Amino acid sequence: MKKRVLLLETIDDEADRLLRNSVSVIEAFEGSDTVALAQSSDIRAIITRGKGIVNKYLMDYCPQLEVVARCGVGLDNIDVAEASRKKIPVVNAPGSNSDTIAEHTLTLMLMSIRNAWKSVERVKAGDWAWRRSYQGDELRGKILGILGMGNIGKRVAGLASAFGMHVIYWDKFPVKSDYDAFDFDDVLKRSDIITVHVPLLSDTQNLIGARDLSLMQPHAVLINAARGAIVDEKALIHALDEEKIAGYAADVLAVEPPPSDHPLVNHPKTLITPHSGSLTKTTYREMCLSTVENVIAILNGGKAEPHSVFNRASLTV
Repeated sequence: MKKRVLLLETIDDEADRLLRNSVSVIEAFEGSDTVALAQSSDIRAIITRGKGIVNKYLMDYCPQLEVVARCGVGLDNIDVAEASRKKIPVVNAPGSNSDTIAEHTLTLMLMSIRNAWKSVERVKAGDWAWRRSYQGDELRGKILGILGMGNIGKRVAGLASAFGMHVIYWDKFPVKSDYDAFDFDDVLKRSDIITVHVPLLSDTQNLIGARDLSLMQPHAVLINAARGAIVDEKALIHALDEEKIAGYAADVLAVEPPPSDHPLVNHPKTLITPHSGSLTKTTYREMCLSTVENVIAILNGGKAEPHSVFNRASLTV
């Protein structure tokens, strides 16, 4: 009899076919009674993406659980501490989204600094004459401050250098890098653009608050393609309103999806994309396939690729 896997969200079609050919899939998509399905199905693995929550409560109802997995990088929707206590391996796809998130980060930078999104909006509205009042700049010559020089941070640094930017960075841990490291406050003070690439942990929640925003230059733009809760959104709105910083561009929010009246989404100085940075066809397929392959390996008595099994380094973005 095939082992049973609780699937909390849809995944890439090719990965889904591979999974269903190897195990018995129990779908527990949004709106399902996940606990009831888990209780009645002798679940051996749980697979999620970004929304499905794997907490102690759910794991307790799966006493035969052999692996928990996320088709993605961040693990903030999985109780990794509880899984570790139960000696259940947690699998993800670290590094799988590095290139695409780095590209998306540069996209946010370019759209913001060149005011490209507004230009497109005005032309579609028939306002070609808006070019007379256009205000924008370029990346060349600007100082880019990177908060978190992990896999994504390093790729962003390489792309930014190709645009002629001067890259500086801060990281909590020692990093081998060709770029200049500064302490956290100095990066905020020196940079024309600041981009966030740290995981969401207890010590990075609201990492950028009112004090930190006050250190930034008035013309500076903040980019966040990591996690929304890393930035104190109330303090950010105040900083934008008071012109303490020039703009905010992000692929993430603290609450997703946001309410229709979300002040950041509707703010004239923000540019928000719907957490779509890693949803390119290539990356989505690769992260889902690698995760499913590792889950199947564990269920068949083998081992997952070492880099995909959770440890502190797995949270590097």
